[in-house]
Amino acid sequence: MKFSLFTITSALLATSAMAFSPAFAPRTSRVSKLSAFKSDIFTTTEVKLAETTETIVKGGRDLFPLLPKAFEGIKKIGVIGWGSQAPAQAQNIKDSLNDAGAGISVSIGLREGSSSFAEAREQGFNEEDGSLGEMYKVIAESDLVILLISDAAQSKLYQKVFDTMKPGATLGLSHGFLLGYLDSIGEAFPEDMDVILVAPKGMGPSVRRLYEQGKEVNGAGINSSFAVHQNKSGKALELALGWGVAVGAPFLFETTLRDEYRSDIYGERGILLGAVHAIVEGLYRRYQKQGMTPEDAFLNSAESITGQITKKISTRGIKAVYDDMNADDKKIFETAYSASYSPSKEILQECYDEVRCGNEIRSVIMQGDRVNSGKGFIGKIDGTDTWQVGERVRANRDDDKIPLNPFTAGVYVATMMAQIDVLLEGGHSYSEVINESVIEAVDSLAPYMHYRGVAFMVDNCSFTAKWGSRKWAPRFDYILDQLAYTAVDNGVPVDAQKISDFTEHRVHGAVQECCKLRPSVDISVSAPTSTKEIVIK
Repeated sequence: MKFSLFTITSALLATSAMAFSPAFAPRTSRVSKLSAFKSDIFTTTEVKLAETTETIVKGGRDLFPLLPKAFEGIKKIGVIGWGSQAPAQAQNIKDSLNDAGAGISVSIGLREGSSSFAEAREQGFNEEDGSLGEMYKVIAESDLVILLISDAAQSKLYQKVFDTMKPGATLGLSHGFLLGYLDSIGEAFPEDMDVILVAPKGMGPSVRRLYEQGKEVNGAGINSSFAVHQNKSGKALELALGWGVAVGAPFLFETTLRDEYRSDIYGERGILLGAVHAIVEGLYRRYQKQGMTPEDAFLNSAESITGQITKKISTRGIKAVYDDMNADDKKIFETAYSASYSPSKEILQECYDEVRCGNEIRSVIMQGDRVNSGKGFIGKIDGTDTWQVGERVRANRDDDKIPLNPFTAGVYVATMMAQIDVLLEGGHSYSEVINESVIEAVDSLAPYMHYRGVAFMVDNCSFTAKWGSRKWAPRFDYILDQLAYTAVDNGVPVDAQKISDFTEHRVHGAVQECCKLRPSVDISVSAPTSTKEIVIK
């Protein structure tokens, strides 16, 4: 059968148009700004972030006495799943409510026969007192169902979850992925239920560790976003804020489910996991070609990022990395930054568009199907020379001798700034942009990367993040090697406008304000903890 070029082109355009439901139609306008929210229970605070003013709630253990009022009408909370977030959130909520004398039970719900039953029992949940059980039984009995099974599993089981929930129960999510999936198939949450979100901006073990380590200083934890997607009862806002306080968030900022999943899925593929993995692999090879030993190459790539650069950003902001350099190092930084910003932004913009249109969500679900059917596999990625050398470097580490390599800093900061710009151009709030691109990177993930390695961190995150990081890291590695580093080697002049845009960027002041709201203690990843740490043995 023969087709004309016109016929083929028309068919392709029609197919492309059908692939995008109205919910995913590309938009040129910014997401509308959230209006200031008001709580009748918790004190709200206005913070000035660049040219915007946002409303937040500051957390702390001194707010625990308010939890019974925030959780009014809730007798049983069902935390469904046992992945990265569930163990930490369940334990934190349980401890907080017990401290508050709320009289609310917290139960873990798992699929029948799950190997996680044994792990849950080790953390004090058991069948005898009803705090551990089969997931649908727990769902049917709970007034608040916090659904923390994997994103791919949610896309398969959501209808049965909805059908099992009792009338008047609230659905709680810690990721907006399910909404993205429902949008993509033209469905929605049942109209007769409240739907809320509390999304800690860090991995589950960090959520628990900081909660435990901050008990003596009025609490510490991981900043969280919250959202009220449906408020049938009129009480959803207070419940969401109460949940965030109970988890231990130092501050809570408002978002929407759509903004959350877009920024979160995108961020994992960018500077949080995928991009930093690529930067380390690429610079490790580059520095060896320039004459460094493998050990020195690792010191000046991975160790420089996790041991020096991110620590400085954590306490003093992004620009402090540049401001503290001498004149010669600033020139090296500017060379790397100027060459790396645009290539990184090209991949980041593509990634954001793929998330927003639903393609990346479909990719996660398809990979889950491949894994479940035996046609796909997600293995560990710590077998390359980079991470083998890293094991030896960490074993003999002297933190005082870790360099802050200005070229590495230029590449890393350029990628972080490009990620920030894509989110700001997409209309996301400063609090969300900074938490997804800066705070989560430097305060939650980097300490684990420094302790066990970047590859270990990628291997031990959620399925969605793990798959996305593996998928996008090679893209960053390739484009930086092919465009950024070749530009440096070919003597392409520094783009003075890019450096000016960086030094004068409005995000720097906003980051410094957010630094004031960081956890009251620095996370200790080597201290004893009561939560699950390892996903892949």
